[in-house]
Amino acid sequence: MSVDEQEWDREVDLLVIGSGAGGMTAALAGAGRGLDTLVVEKASVYGGSTALSGGALWIPNSPVLLREGMTDDPGEVRRYLDSIVGDSVPPERLEAYIEQGPAMMRFLEQASSHLRFSWCKDYSDYHPENVGGRAEGRTVEPLPFDMNLLGSDRELQRPNALAMPGGLYMTSTEFRHLNMFFRTWAGRRTALGVGWRSVVAMVRRRRMETLGQALVGRLRLALKEAGVPLWLNSPLKSLVTDASGAVTGAVVDAGKRELKIRARRGVLLATGGFEQNEQLRKKYLREGGKDNYSAGSPDNTGDGIMAGEQVGAALDLMDDAWWMPSFRRPDGIMHVLVSERSIPPSLIVDQNGRRFTNEASPYVSFVHDQIAGRHDPVWFVFDSKAKSRYQFGGVMPGQKFSAEWFDTGLMLRADSIAALAEKMGVPAGAFAAEIDRFNGFARAGVDSDFGRGDSAYDRYYGDPRLPNPTLDEVEKAPYYAVRMEAGDLGTKGGLACNEHSQVLNRGGDPIPGLYATGNTSASVMGNDYAGAGATIGPAMVFGWIGARHAAGAVS
Repeated sequence: MSVDEQEWDREVDLLVIGSGAGGMTAALAGAGRGLDTLVVEKASVYGGSTALSGGALWIPNSPVLLREGMTDDPGEVRRYLDSIVGDSVPPERLEAYIEQGPAMMRFLEQASSHLRFSWCKDYSDYHPENVGGRAEGRTVEPLPFDMNLLGSDRELQRPNALAMPGGLYMTSTEFRHLNMFFRTWAGRRTALGVGWRSVVAMVRRRRMETLGQALVGRLRLALKEAGVPLWLNSPLKSLVTDASGAVTGAVVDAGKRELKIRARRGVLLATGGFEQNEQLRKKYLREGGKDNYSAGSPDNTGDGIMAGEQVGAALDLMDDAWWMPSFRRPDGIMHVLVSERSIPPSLIVDQNGRRFTNEASPYVSFVHDQIAGRHDPVWFVFDSKAKSRYQFGGVMPGQKFSAEWFDTGLMLRADSIAALAEKMGVPAGAFAAEIDRFNGFARAGVDSDFGRGDSAYDRYYGDPRLPNPTLDEVEKAPYYAVRMEAGDLGTKGGLACNEHSQVLNRGGDPIPGLYATGNTSASVMGNDYAGAGATIGPAMVFGWIGARHAAGAVS
């Protein structure tokens, strides 16, 4: 829609729509350049999908990595990204990400003392064997954060669905070791440290959070100190354009009435993807991924993408997502299977009772193989030895699966492989033969079919006490099977953007005044995934780039 200048209800320089990491970083960048900046959020809580995430960032040559002696040749980083992205992303976008990522991180550290991160040592890139890949990893995560520093805003942050009990808090690096509590001394030492630290925090009445909660909390506190207002319960209704087609503002539903907000320097869309929009999922996502098993924010219904399309924006990568093997727990929580797929005495089979890929591979790669091969249903199979050693679905070793796991049909249990095959509805002979073959690989320490455990990524969550950390025999009854779905962390497709985060029209030209980042924009990672944090890292980088470009644009 177009609006006469006299009709504006409010005017700002930069209007940011969405309060995840990408939107809040953009707002900080705008404020840092002296722009009068406003953030509006659809939900009654801030943080978006970032608050539900691991909070990691994949940004080569960030100051956090440089302080650890982890320097990168930008050319090697480019070759690595080229090896996984191919020609699905404009080269200028890749170059901007590589060049501007470190500068964005330096800006954050200078903008606020609260924005502090640490290296996730040895959290491998997702394809470390590719040219330019690094087994030691390039991922960083936020330091633990005391939510009490936010004051009343503490209760307005989107909570994590699976909260830690008893005030415990751990980083993703600590989780890796804690996952091996029953197997390694490093796991036990980590548990003691985490337990003691959590007790101290409770005594001092600190409310500590890590992962995405810590990242969002730190960004929100920085925004408060920068004086940037954030409106909740204020969904985007439409973008406003002038006679030339330039975006000049937006209409926001403020509850009692709709407000027309002028944005003199630009509107930046950071509203997430369309993973919770059933109509758009059915329209765009590929067969096998249309059903909704998403762990993304429940408010991500494609609002920014549709608003951009209505003013002539081009779309790209709309058939893809940040896929993640998942299942819905009996309590309704969508559980994503990351570390579990490296459990050694386990394998994943399809409707034919056969393996079809490397179970421990990066999650996007796993689901791509699942969808492409039309493997449905898919079963995660493990034995009682695995149950006694490793956590599964948030259920710890020694803790029983509740009756609901079995009553709902999510989990099956049997005292023999043949009986389990019958319950799963797979050919018993083929299933038994596949387990025998897998057990042979486990004894040899080499997966001759799919190379499970060959990559440093596979081994990260594996059991270091085994010759191949991801292989062990499935042999001890009772046996379990859990039905897995082609889930996602959010969609990848969105508004086509250039290296300045400007949204492009269908002719490939920038739409003046309109920017996008995060899952509202087509991913700079193309159809793949460079490493942990390759969703949030680019969202923050291109939010920063877009805000800075708007600050230098002619009003």
